[in-house]
This record gives sequence, C-alpha cells and structure tokens, in this order.
Amino acid sequence: MPRPHGFAYTATANGTVHITHHDKPATTLNGSRAARFLEEVTAGDPQLVMARWTGNYKRGNERTARDHPRNRR
Repeated sequence: MPRPHGFAYTATANGTVHITHHDKPATTLNGSRAARFLEEVTAGDPQLVMARWTGNYKRGNERTARDHPRNRR
C-alpha cells in the first residue's frame, strides 16, 4: 500500500486546525478534536495521521474493485 502524501495542516491561535490535501481544503477541526489531532500528529507519522483524520486513505478493496468484470474496460 502506498504511503499517503500531500497533506499539510495549519493551527490557528484560536485552536482551529485546517487540514489540506494538495492545497485543497480537506477538513477543519475545532476544540477538543483539534487538540487530540495535534497530540497525535506530533507523536506519529504526520501524513498517515492526517490521512486517517480526513478519511482519505486506502481501504484495501481497490484491487478487488478494479478486477471486477463490471470495471474491466
């Protein structure tokens, strides 16, 4: 599985976190969710953490779906 890339985040002074993917807005976190995200992103792989928090990560079924007869063109 390829590693996620292209994610970035900015934390504002009022506690809001904006996550982007390839310079496009992916999600905004506020309050306790933003605080939990900041703790997690500093402790682990930032790209993987941001991919998980935005829901933009591979789910493992892409190869199965690609090989389905309906998708073979």
